[in-house]
Amino acid sequence: MAVLRALMALLVLSAAGAGAARGDAKLGEDGLYHQDWFLESFLELKDDIAEAKAAGKRLAVIWEQRGCGYCKDMHLVNFAVPPLAAYVRDNFAIIQLNLYGAREVTDFDGKKLSEKELARRWGVHFTPTIMYFPDDPAAVAGKTGRDAEVARMPGYFKPPTFLAMFKYVRESDTAKEGFQEYLAREGERIGAEIDVPRRKR
Repeated sequence: MAVLRALMALLVLSAAGAGAARGDAKLGEDGLYHQDWFLESFLELKDDIAEAKAAGKRLAVIWEQRGCGYCKDMHLVNFAVPPLAAYVRDNFAIIQLNLYGAREVTDFDGKKLSEKELARRWGVHFTPTIMYFPDDPAAVAGKTGRDAEVARMPGYFKPPTFLAMFKYVRESDTAKEGFQEYLAREGERIGAEIDVPRRKR
């Protein structure tokens, strides 16, 4: 009986741990997971980058789509790591776009397109894709997002590399140092900063 009680207690603790690892993401009617700290935007990107700058943050756009397993992992694994989520939340204004969405977005050069059309214009073909933009709004004037971006995360990165990419954009001169160079120099230190929970599938 004592063994049974111990097993039950272990199962309860495991379930609680799995729940904690799921973070605060909520699945929306659009089939995308959403973080409540993502930017609520009118999708006028020139205004969004100016507001990010005024808040002391960098602007980043995350592309996702319904049924994307790696997008789910980004929310339920990566953003479930408290110091990782805190760093991104404190340093970046995040706009979430749908690869096949119909919402109207105004690109930095003033052109209005649906999310789906904008994805094609920016050369986004799969999800998740994260695009990072300059911290100076003047640097994007008259440009498309594709021409204005300073870095791109092409697909899903596990939490330590994911965090390293955000730190690279925020703390490094992306014009002078590539991400692989930064990762070789700082990756071990960044990996030691976070404790990654495991999510049961």
